[in-house]
Amino acid sequence: MSWTDERVETLKRMWGEGQSASQIAKELGGVTRNAVIGKVHRLGLSNRVGGGADDDDGPPSPAPAATAAARPEPVSRPEPAPRAEAPRPAAPAAAPVSNVTPLPVRKAISPAGQPLPPQPSLNEISPEALASVREVEKRARKLTLMELTERTCKWPIGDPATEDFWFCGLPSLPGKPYCEAHVGVAFQPMSARRDRRR
Repeated sequence: MSWTDERVETLKRMWGEGQSASQIAKELGGVTRNAVIGKVHRLGLSNRVGGGADDDDGPPSPAPAATAAARPEPVSRPEPAPRAEAPRPAAPAAAPVSNVTPLPVRKAISPAGQPLPPQPSLNEISPEALASVREVEKRARKLTLMELTERTCKWPIGDPATEDFWFCGLPSLPGKPYCEAHVGVAFQPMSARRDRRR
């Protein structure tokens, strides 16, 4: 849609009569209310005195004499006034330095009701390892889950569904989750276990 001289004259006439931008857009066809308001402002017609059907469309219209002396449409748009910069928020205060080392992310714990990972049965454990484990469990620290660290043995002892459940808690071997005795039980070669079953 282009603003022909005829459409501009219709716009000026209707605007001078106090018609709303919506009514003018409907009359002209193919143009929106916002386009009419923009053209009114570019033509300098935005000081209307009389009220139209819906006054929320724009400011009051000029007197009829002012309409005749309307400025011609400018060829180029004037430079917009520079915007005042919004105040910048203050920089956040530096977080206090902490001497606590964050714990590494660990795998999720199996939810309650899920089966525990397979444990070696008593006939799969060598008698020497079994005796060693029983001795170790006598001197175990009996830690709860919340007391375990990277350096403690995480071998579970007892039934998790009872209050008599704990973890070994003795110093673990480097790179392993268990103490020496429990490593001997947990990491047995498959061939040794097969031989004991026979």
